[in-house]
Amino acid sequence: MSFTIAIDGPAAAGKGTLAQALSAHFGFAYLDTGLLYRAVGAGVLAGGEPVAVAQALDPSDLNADTLRTQAVAEAASRVAVIPDVRAALIAFQRSFARRDGGAVLDGRDIGTVICPDANVKLFVTASAEIRADRRFAELTAKGVQADLAAILDEVRARDDRDQNRAEAPLIAAADATLIDTTSMTAAEALAQAITIVTAKRA
Repeated sequence: MSFTIAIDGPAAAGKGTLAQALSAHFGFAYLDTGLLYRAVGAGVLAGGEPVAVAQALDPSDLNADTLRTQAVAEAASRVAVIPDVRAALIAFQRSFARRDGGAVLDGRDIGTVICPDANVKLFVTASAEIRADRRFAELTAKGVQADLAAILDEVRARDDRDQNRAEAPLIAAADATLIDTTSMTAAEALAQAITIVTAKRA
């Protein structure tokens, strides 16, 4: 039996961490849909044409370690505004969401476009400053030179692109539950989400 959890929110709000923890807790399959766009972005950086790369995407393309770089993240954000790229990736995501045994998908338009009939919709957010701090800490922990002010500028620019694009802008679904992680630990956000999902499953 299928059960779909849709998690949306801006970059570095904690939705990926929450989605992975929820999938582990309930034994559901997990798809980080942002990796689809990162894979397309990486293909474009390698010289490919965005729509052609999206149409030829294979699940094995999502395992590349190179998808987590800042350059790929920026390329992903740019290709994500192209309607034909989004259309090419919708079928992949919807098929995953309907799989038996349950599925958790996180992204920016899961509850509004990809899975409008999801059993549970969560919108995970946090202040831009807190999200920049988290990204800065993540990068410096890996030994990557980073500038906090520049990261904050990038977070705000990405929010602006995501929220104001013509195709599937980043907005909370009308029936989504808001989880603001600005002052929350990952464990606190998970506990709140588990309570919401458990109530729905019952």
